[in-house]
Amino acid sequence: MRKRAAESHNPAMFDWDDLKYLLAVARNHSTIAAGKALGLSQSTVQRRLAEFERRLGRKVVVRQPSGYRLTEFGQQLLPYAERIEVAVQDFERQVDGIAGELSGAIRVTCPEPIVIRMMQSKLIDRFHAKHPGLRVEFVTSDRYLDLSKGEADVAFRSGDTDDELVGRKIADSIWAVYASRVYLERHGQPKNIEELSRHPIVGFDGAMTNHRASKWLAAVASDAKLVARNSSVLGLVSAVKSGIGLGPLPTALGDAEPDLVRVLGPVAELARSWRLLAHPDLRRTPRISAFFDFILEEREALKPILTG
Repeated sequence: MRKRAAESHNPAMFDWDDLKYLLAVARNHSTIAAGKALGLSQSTVQRRLAEFERRLGRKVVVRQPSGYRLTEFGQQLLPYAERIEVAVQDFERQVDGIAGELSGAIRVTCPEPIVIRMMQSKLIDRFHAKHPGLRVEFVTSDRYLDLSKGEADVAFRSGDTDDELVGRKIADSIWAVYASRVYLERHGQPKNIEELSRHPIVGFDGAMTNHRASKWLAAVASDAKLVARNSSVLGLVSAVKSGIGLGPLPTALGDAEPDLVRVLGPVAELARSWRLLAHPDLRRTPRISAFFDFILEEREALKPILTG
């Protein structure tokens, strides 16, 4: 009898799976709600909790008129149970990634000019060579695609971002004002930002009118003559190259054009961070994790693509 009683109070004898019942009740404050969260009946949750307490030899929850709450002992166990939950989830994801070959499409959204530069750099070719079962599909748009609605899986994005998304900084987004060599020969170069108003300006149109570069131009050169409007950054590059006016451009694009000259900047007000983003529900899936890991490994190769 003494041996059996000792075993029933031995913490090493409890089932690790019982921790999820403790966590569910702690989070839902009800065995009914905990059962719904776990997809089980209330009686199952109550039975497994009772067995868990029997094995520990201590009460971990107590019932009150307002619902269930953890005992002091249960509160002490809670952070350890949460750590075990995270470790088990990570373990399961790792097993899934190892046991099953990584395969499928990764829909990546980013500005169209960046797509071109990535493809030219062979960066995506290296990713496909490392993960032959995965395929990158670029999705471009004049607007930010909604990752929470599944319009894309991963985003390369600078500027304002959705607080719901998670990700990592991978480079700096730097902007300056550019002009073509032909324009400068004909009209000269502004000495400072105040002189921008004396020059014709190329700006954005459509959805891009809310871009930070448009707002900055409106603030510092409100009297300038707007000679062309474009709904994309590539259109802006072409317009500036034509020689009809000055325009703000990402340094990665402007510096890469031999016919363009950086006349002002970098403009501190336009600087942002490039971030690689995903929705939390997708971030830890094997195929998205593989893409994140690869991009973080290739950050040095990305800098000339994103920053110049």
